[in-house]
Amino acid sequence: MLEGLETSLLILLIISVILVLTFEFINGFHDTANAVATVIYTKTLPPRTVVVLSAVLNFAGVFFGGIGVAIGIVNLLPTDALLQDDVWLGTAMILALLASAIAWNFGTWYLGIPSSSSHTLIGAILGVGIAYSGIGGVNWAKASEVGLSLLLSPLIGLSLAALLMTLLKKSVKNQKIFEAPDGDNPPPAWIRTILILTCSGVSFSHGSNDGQKGIGLLMLVLIGILPTYYALNPEYSLKDYQNAFGVFKEKIEIVAKDYPKNTFDNIQAEMSSLNTLLAKENLDKKEAKEVRRSIIKLEKKFKEIYKKEPTSEKKLKTILSDFKKKTTDYAPTWVIVAIATSLGVGTMVGWRRIVVTIGEKIGKQHLTYAQGASAELIATMTIGFSSFIYSLPVSTTHILSSGVAGTMIASNGLKNLQKSTVRSIALAWLLTLPVSIGLSMIFFNIFRFVLIV
Repeated sequence: MLEGLETSLLILLIISVILVLTFEFINGFHDTANAVATVIYTKTLPPRTVVVLSAVLNFAGVFFGGIGVAIGIVNLLPTDALLQDDVWLGTAMILALLASAIAWNFGTWYLGIPSSSSHTLIGAILGVGIAYSGIGGVNWAKASEVGLSLLLSPLIGLSLAALLMTLLKKSVKNQKIFEAPDGDNPPPAWIRTILILTCSGVSFSHGSNDGQKGIGLLMLVLIGILPTYYALNPEYSLKDYQNAFGVFKEKIEIVAKDYPKNTFDNIQAEMSSLNTLLAKENLDKKEAKEVRRSIIKLEKKFKEIYKKEPTSEKKLKTILSDFKKKTTDYAPTWVIVAIATSLGVGTMVGWRRIVVTIGEKIGKQHLTYAQGASAELIATMTIGFSSFIYSLPVSTTHILSSGVAGTMIASNGLKNLQKSTVRSIALAWLLTLPVSIGLSMIFFNIFRFVLIV
């Protein structure tokens, strides 16, 4: 696989892979607090125990969480740019988005400010896309979809956690759950069980969502630097691609009968080109890249059909998705394991800074059992739905911290919040996207000058 790769490119490949794993490692200790803070501050489990539990479940979340979010990350960047013959350009794009994402993530962690790794990564990808080919170079449809999920998820976390807390206050007679921990004594067994389960749920959900972002990043590296090997799923043969395309064509022909005769004319040329490529006895390295390019073009043409015939969108997306799973939408097992390990190990390191912020500085009162369980349960549900139902990246940090804020408001109104902390979190929320976009644009131009000029 690495035969014939220039030494300089091999070095950049190693550096890029290390940077992706570093990003995921930082993501681990940056976001661990979101799962463990409530358990630690309610004295449910000792810090070391809950951090190890969270690490194991983060690993499991990555490994068993699928790759829907990861493919969404890959599709945000103008992937066709990564498939150009100029490998250095793709490398500059990847290094730029990694450098900016790591810089902002590490900086906010060092200052103890809960900020979103998702916002950071999305901003970095958008910045690189804009720097590469202007506003038109970004997949704005996907970016808008992701942006809306990032915008709404913390509002959902705050409102639903506040609502759940209010319902608990009205329906639960046992006032024990609304009390702060008694010294270092653990809570009653039933409360303890709930808190451990909700913490486990957030950890697994975090792995299934944030871990996939790392998978998507690593796939961008592989597609950008080793496109001849990773442009198409290496687990399948040319015969498998041909069979998948045959099924794809048959399904399109069936669907086309339900629409006006010329509806699918705009995709015929691209399907013909793809058919010619896949009809060969063997695919050389350049032709493998051409197949992926053709699939990307085909997907863009499908979107034109959606606009003309909205009723076709659901059927066509399903047909195209089935075909892409056999060709371009994949992640090797070793990539998933590498990201899962980085996130899991990172989870056990450096978690204290953000834990203190969430546990002590959002509300003026000590976190109660009910508040901890409410915030964790809502976070688990929100992240889980985003990962497994909609395949959209969301911010674990903002969902959980806003959930804690919601429970504080439900307990004693807005006066129960520490305004300085909430202001810092909100400011980070507002600044992360524009700052990461700007940083990645700057880094891209620097790396493009160093690597290409």
